[in-house]
Amino acid sequence: MWRGALPVFPMRRADIFARSATARRLALLAGLGAGALGLTALSGFAGSHALMINVSPSLPFWAIWTSRDELPQRGDIILFAPPASPLLQKHFGTRPQPFGKIVSGMPGDLVTREDRTFHVNGRPVATAKLKSRLGEPLALGPTGKVPENCYFVTTPHKDGFDSRYGAIGWICRERILGTGRPIL
Repeated sequence: MWRGALPVFPMRRADIFARSATARRLALLAGLGAGALGLTALSGFAGSHALMINVSPSLPFWAIWTSRDELPQRGDIILFAPPASPLLQKHFGTRPQPFGKIVSGMPGDLVTREDRTFHVNGRPVATAKLKSRLGEPLALGPTGKVPENCYFVTTPHKDGFDSRYGAIGWICRERILGTGRPIL
């Protein structure tokens, strides 16, 4: 029967090195496996999320966290590819950056206009200007029932270029890049 400490058998130096080399290899393989799993998860996350930087004064936020998996709701910020038009090309170039606007009208809502002020379900949401900042006349945007899978988008900024103008109009689902949450 043993009393006290267990006997210590001296390990040969080669055994210690072999065990530490094996431990290092196992740790390296475990780290590589964990890294691969982490990159796979990050890749999936990056496929459905993005950080967008807003350079336009039409929204009071400069950083917007975007999710591609959520359907827009009233009051949400949506980012979308603007429709091609000569007016947009003149103001924003041949390859404009995505636009960020606020959803004011949902599918089925009623958009009306009194003079140049647009209303959604009777509530005023935006007033259209007569001319662009470069002096072009601005055609008024659509009125009526917001079509299925489309939205009426606005901004609180007086110079916001949004659904109140014909060059933007309804923003339908195929143009939407994602919904956003302001972070800065």
